[in-house]
Amino acid sequence: MLSFGEGPEIAPGRIHDGGPVAIVDIGSNSVRIVVFERLSRSATPLFNEKELCELARGVAITGRLNPAAIASALAALRRFTALARQMGVTETHVLTTAAAREAVNGPEFVASVEAITGCKVSLLSGAEEARLTAMGIVSGIHNADGIAGDLGGGSLELVDVSGTRIGTGETFPLGGVRLEDASDKSVKRAEKIAVDLLSASNVLTDTNGKRAFYAIGGSWRSLARLHMRQKGYPLHVMHQYGIDPGEASEFCRMVSRRDLDSLDSIEVVSRARRGLLPYGAVVLDQIIKIMKPSQIVMSALGVREGRLYDLLDAEAKAQDPLIAACEELAYLRSRSPRHVHELFPWSTQVFVALGLDETEEETRLRHASCLLADIGWRAHPEYRGEQSLNLIAHAAFIGIDHPGRAYLALANFYHHEGLVDEHLSPRIREIAPTRLLERARALGATLRVAYLISGAMPGVVSRARIESTSRQLILVLPTDLAPLGGSRVQRRLGQLAKLSGMEAVVKVE
Repeated sequence: MLSFGEGPEIAPGRIHDGGPVAIVDIGSNSVRIVVFERLSRSATPLFNEKELCELARGVAITGRLNPAAIASALAALRRFTALARQMGVTETHVLTTAAAREAVNGPEFVASVEAITGCKVSLLSGAEEARLTAMGIVSGIHNADGIAGDLGGGSLELVDVSGTRIGTGETFPLGGVRLEDASDKSVKRAEKIAVDLLSASNVLTDTNGKRAFYAIGGSWRSLARLHMRQKGYPLHVMHQYGIDPGEASEFCRMVSRRDLDSLDSIEVVSRARRGLLPYGAVVLDQIIKIMKPSQIVMSALGVREGRLYDLLDAEAKAQDPLIAACEELAYLRSRSPRHVHELFPWSTQVFVALGLDETEEETRLRHASCLLADIGWRAHPEYRGEQSLNLIAHAAFIGIDHPGRAYLALANFYHHEGLVDEHLSPRIREIAPTRLLERARALGATLRVAYLISGAMPGVVSRARIESTSRQLILVLPTDLAPLGGSRVQRRLGQLAKLSGMEAVVKVE
């Protein structure tokens, strides 16, 4: 029987390397704490909680933070501080933005925050907030190229991002709470304010119409959640959810002009968030009109994750966040982490032999899929495919879009279930284009051969070779591994070979 003892707990399902790191974000609308497992390239949240305090409410009119909002925020921070202590947090970073920055009584509020948390508060300027917003995009979107926009309660930050390069940033007083106050709750007036302010943007107009707009912030995430539900979208994952700009513009106009309670599926948006939806919609619609982006891409990462990324050294920043996350999951859940690392070079041999070319991104996805190949082994054999698909498709990965998620999930489904689709929801296949679907099937069939000869243990596939002639796909086994061949291996190799119209041959060296 397992014994858990009485001393400090060491959980095998967590990576213990430096201890948990907390980011406390005191925004103009919400106050949030996110505790990350550790400081790493693909940081995993251990705990995430927010309180909607609306600190920016009335600041545009009175110039002061509302006493009730201050009381609510400080109460939340007392709870968050106690939670961080309970969770053994080793490092806490407290950030605050537009409302505290601009209010007359902001310094007094900041002093109270420091007394409660015991931490020095980083009072971010508009430029620094824009920079950390861009860092969040760099950290979470592979090869990003476009304009990042972070819509908070008090302000909107816009910044140019291309790969790891961060360009010009701008700040506008267009946060949802502030815009509602400034327009006296008139959406038409809010629209005019947005038009007047954003027409002066240099960042939005300095594009070629072929770049993405990366949308960050609670109001925009709520819009996207509503759009997902109305469309019946099969993946309920916010990060890198993409919307066609024309479709997004039409949707924004509908949300801003209709009675909110009459909107289909409005229940997916919390009542606390609903009131700001029209203001987020008018700002996004105006951005689309000016920028003419290639796509609207939702980002679940922003200032908090940008600060975390900023803390990394150069070597860690250079890591691929998707591969880093998959390596961690392989370490925590695989029967043999060494074995799944052997699958990538071996599957490269197979794809070359089959004549399947790959782009750089497709090779990257295959690498990630190989690392995830064994994370479902504890499930019942009848459900390994289904459970692996659901776990991978909905995992908290960053650095991957939704077609890429579908590829990872489908490759591992085919690995466990074989090349049959009868138990597979057709909706997940719709997300992956035909080219990715074909390669997911090929990788699934490759993994089925690999696991049959290796038993999920290392040191076998690295010694087995895959070769080909114009008509044959050949598995070559060393003499001492000859007993691992057989009729079952021949049949699975045959299924793999058929994908390129070839015959299967098993040879002993």
